[in-house]
Amino acid sequence: MVVLSHVALDQFMKTCKPIDTHLFPTVIPTIDLNSPDVKSLIVKACKEFGFFKVVNHGVPIEMTRQLEDEASKFFSLPQGLKESAGNPNPFGYGNKKIGRNGDVGWIEYLLLSASDEFISQTCLSIYPDNPDVFRCALNNYISKMKKMGVRVLETMAEGLNLKGEDRYALSNLIKDSKSDSYFRLNHYPPRPEAFEGINGRNLVGFGEHTDPQIISVLRSNKIGGLQISLNDGTWVSVPPDDNSFFILVGDSLQVMTNGRFKSVKHRVLADNMKSRLSMIFFAGPPLCQKIAPLPCIMQKGEESLYEEFTWCEYKKSAYKSRLSENRLLRFVKRNHN
Repeated sequence: MVVLSHVALDQFMKTCKPIDTHLFPTVIPTIDLNSPDVKSLIVKACKEFGFFKVVNHGVPIEMTRQLEDEASKFFSLPQGLKESAGNPNPFGYGNKKIGRNGDVGWIEYLLLSASDEFISQTCLSIYPDNPDVFRCALNNYISKMKKMGVRVLETMAEGLNLKGEDRYALSNLIKDSKSDSYFRLNHYPPRPEAFEGINGRNLVGFGEHTDPQIISVLRSNKIGGLQISLNDGTWVSVPPDDNSFFILVGDSLQVMTNGRFKSVKHRVLADNMKSRLSMIFFAGPPLCQKIAPLPCIMQKGEESLYEEFTWCEYKKSAYKSRLSENRLLRFVKRNHN
């Protein structure tokens, strides 16, 4: 579990704000991946929200439950064993500190490179006598998330009227053997007793941010807390649904669509009395990949809103920033500020 010192408690108190959330469950787009209108619905959701829920996804619920069970067992381990997991720069186990620039949250997590070799090494460091159960659960789940990401991106490309090989311009980036994709298990323990009775305040589990990758594929258990920000700045609570998955547009996809899609700002509030567990696949391109508007998307005479950069350059820039900062701002062309 997360251990809270008096110093950490004071720091969390400074991050707590009065509740400013509006609960509008009906605004969350829900998309049936087998719907005949799926292409247009995905594009509409990406333009209006940068976020949507997918149903009829074909992922066996037993597989997701198995990894959820194994993740719960991991987070129940003694602190020393959890801290032995992987390399902490930036991978491995983390507790309260999010990134390197002072962001904190009521969270513990396990961040992994989505590669078989890295996952095998990490599982061996945690369970030297029997690493296979956790390893297989992780690899099976990540494989399914990658396939879902490919399916969503190819459907999205069709919705943008991309033809022929251009239909694969987005999905090829995560199918690439050098794809820089991550996987993260987040555990938000019940909020501490010190926060009980603080009316109108929330404990921040994970502060507001956008994801830098192309898309993120998220699943959580039945506990709420996830919120997204609408275009007008209103924060909307996302009703939990452990049978479905949520797709989030990332910064890279915003650039590659030249701003047609918006990366969604989101956060997690730990204002409940039960543990929340989420599992996120971050679909990223190869490190050397140039991030710029796709030529096949650009219309005649349309100018790029962004300076070209590589995924490696963007990652380095993101690591130097705070969670809530607009990390794309430094890459916006001056005449479009």
